[in-house]
Amino acid sequence: MDNKCKQCRRAGEKLMLKGDRCNSPKCAMVKRNYAPGAGGPNKRRQKLSDYGTQLKEKQQAKHYYNLREKQFRLTFERAQKMSGDAGKNFLRLLEMRLDNVVYRLGFAISRQQARQLVNHGHFLLDGKKADIPSITVKPEQVVSIKPNKANNNYFRNVVEQVKRAERPSWLNLNTDDLSGKILHVPTDNDLPSNINVQMIIEFYSK
Repeated sequence: MDNKCKQCRRAGEKLMLKGDRCNSPKCAMVKRNYAPGAGGPNKRRQKLSDYGTQLKEKQQAKHYYNLREKQFRLTFERAQKMSGDAGKNFLRLLEMRLDNVVYRLGFAISRQQARQLVNHGHFLLDGKKADIPSITVKPEQVVSIKPNKANNNYFRNVVEQVKRAERPSWLNLNTDDLSGKILHVPTDNDLPSNINVQMIIEFYSK
């Protein structure tokens, strides 16, 4: 079974790592809604220590945003240096990464695909080349498809996908030219509720 599917099964919830497949009957969480490994659904699970629980939460969040450990930790350290709540700052920085914004706008069916599209130079930020997935977008900035990429097969077929995507309140889609505007910094209600950021803080504080 695909490693991404195992990550979801290990986390005990859909992390939406495989796009549309995650919402289909083929999803591993539909077919095998139990942790991977020998013993199947009847296997007795060992109770995790505090450290184990914190590690699991950190790994789950890291996979959710499709980041490597170094990228994830550097983002956390950046959040700690900011004023205000470090945990909320951390989630806001993760949400406002360019690759995540591309995914949230509906241009990609997964964060992994969004990262590939950004890496390959398909997008502009305020009309300028933007091919670094970790760029932090800011309020009032606009993400748009690079003109010479708009007519390739992928973007010709993505129109309906973009229009039906569920976008958070801090993003707005212009359906005329398929550009997305960052309206404001994500509010507390816009932050993912399935991540226990306090556990991640405790993990990195050891």
